[in-house]
Amino acid sequence: MVRRGKTAALCATAAGAIALTVAAAPSASAIIGGHDATSPYSFMVSVQKDGQHYCGASLIRPDWIVTAGHCTVNVKREQLSVRVGDHDRKKGETAKVTKVVAHPDFSYEPFRDDVAVMKLDHPVQAKPIELAAAAPRTGDRTRILGWGMTCEDGSECPDPPARLQELDTELVADDRCGENYDPANELCTDSPTENAQACILDSGGPQITGRPGRWELIGATSRDGDADPKCATGPGIYTDLTAHRGWIERTVGR
Repeated sequence: MVRRGKTAALCATAAGAIALTVAAAPSASAIIGGHDATSPYSFMVSVQKDGQHYCGASLIRPDWIVTAGHCTVNVKREQLSVRVGDHDRKKGETAKVTKVVAHPDFSYEPFRDDVAVMKLDHPVQAKPIELAAAAPRTGDRTRILGWGMTCEDGSECPDPPARLQELDTELVADDRCGENYDPANELCTDSPTENAQACILDSGGPQITGRPGRWELIGATSRDGDADPKCATGPGIYTDLTAHRGWIERTVGR
């Protein structure tokens, strides 16, 4: 996720993330305002740049993952590897990335079609997640996952959590996400928990719906949804992966 008005993405390194923070928040919470994962998520992926967590992603085929398009900016394929299927971002199956494909219409400024897929150098054993046939409706419950910053002030949480975090969320009215939001291709998402939302290093991570054992993938963490530079205030914008289903399936089917 990217903070509105900032040029740095939420897939920034931890050191870069510290420089972007603007306000203090309790460091005991996570995602900001979430908590340790309570369910197995075999499809959860830590995309790592030079061995450090960089972005989240979702395993959609044994050898393909889907993430945010902005996770491909200013990074070389040779720098990327993944860990798959464990709550601990330092554990799980490992694989190298052999191919990176951003959506052909992806744009970073202004944001548009913020989605990409990456091919792994071998199939992993972890179970992929299915793409939902369609996105839920406004008011429906969802959940987001990630290893991103757990507070607004990076000096208070300089390292991303080792354990996967989750936050229960819901789809809210499109007009909550303001300008530069595309209701045809994005999901405006907030949380019933006050001051809770994805933050730096959560980029590309999954937004899911369903229940344990029957999760479906609907979105990927993209960026902040309001003008406030703090991550945890207001809604977040998530790429609607169901709207991009055709492109994703054509690309990974090659």
